[in-house]
This record gives sequence, C-alpha cells and structure tokens, in this order.
Amino acid sequence: MTRIRVWDAALRLVHWALALLIPFSWWTQETEHMAWHRLSGYTVAALLVFRIWWGFAGPQTARFKGLLGGPKRIAAYLSGKGGATLGHNPLGGWSVAAMFVALTAQVSLGLFSMDEDAIEAGPLANFVSFDQARLAAHAHEFVFNVLLGLIALHLAAIAVYAARGSNLVRPMLTGRARAPDGAVGIKPLSVLALLVGLVLAGGVFALLLWLSKKAGL
Repeated sequence: MTRIRVWDAALRLVHWALALLIPFSWWTQETEHMAWHRLSGYTVAALLVFRIWWGFAGPQTARFKGLLGGPKRIAAYLSGKGGATLGHNPLGGWSVAAMFVALTAQVSLGLFSMDEDAIEAGPLANFVSFDQARLAAHAHEFVFNVLLGLIALHLAAIAVYAARGSNLVRPMLTGRARAPDGAVGIKPLSVLALLVGLVLAGGVFALLLWLSKKAGL
C-alpha cells in the first residue's frame, strides 16, 4: 500500500468551512444574531458557487462526473465487485449530492425569507410578496431539518467505516489516502481554474452584501 493524493486543498477547505458554518448559522438563528446569520449564509452561498465551478473545473475527485454512479455501479460496489475507487464510493457520492442539493435549497430559500414581524429578512425578500416570503421562511426551516438528517447519515457512515478500520476523516484533513501500489492520485489543481472560482465566489458574496445594504439590512 502507498499514500496518494485524493482530495485537493480547495475542496478540503470548502468542506471544512461548510462543516463550521452550518452549526454557526444555526446558532446565530437561535440566538437572534441575524446580521451574523446573513453573513454566514452569504459565505455559504459563495462556497456553493465555488463548489459548483469546482465540480466542472477541479481535479478528478472534485468533479460531478464521477460523483454519481448508476444502478450497475452501485450494485457492483455493494457486492464487493466494484474495485477500488478514487474519492467517493457510489453511495457516498449520492449522499454528498443530496447534502449539496439540500444546502443549496436552504441558502436559496433564506435569501427570500422574512420573519412574521417583517423586521428580519433575506436580501431578496423585497422581490416577493409577504406571504411568499413567509412560505420561504417555513421551507427554509424544513429543509434545514432535512439537511440535519443527511448530515447524521453522513456521520453514521463515517463511524461505520471507522469501525471497519477505514478512516475517512484523515484523508479529508491531509488530502492523502492509502491505496494499492501503482494507484495514481489526482493531478495538481489548475491555478487558473482556482482563480476563476475565487472570482465567482467573491462576486456572489459582494453581490449579496450589496443587495443586503440596498434592502436596508
């Protein structure tokens, strides 16, 4: 066995930033620090934009192309005939995709949400009616509970793999994982692709800040 590069630094930073921002967003909501809550949401939105870009321009294990496996690939993996995989296995890929969709919906709904007193709102709430903004707020809360369930499943899977002697956390920290001799790791990330992703993410964050100030938030 040898250690090869599996996860690039940009993907790992996005992963751990989201892992911190999700509970932080919950805490700011519960303690009514709504200015911080909005900033946290804008940061998550920027990270999601970067991750979408990285799903097309990043290294092999970051790309959406290899993330989702069809029924045959899943069946082969479950039967133990799928062979070694670089990055997420087929079930793990679907789990990550589900969390990604839920988090995107969560942030999008938050941008249009408004509280029942019409005091706290997302930067896009003025573009919809009050009833629609309240519906977005209720859906925002519901999707967060769905996201919590998906995160719980993700953590349970990590625990199961750990019990079987496979540490999934360390590779997400170091970027490297054990693989059979001769296995080829990911290629170095493209600096140009990284810069484009950073510009896109920064542009979204700046736009949301501008819309927030325009709405008087």
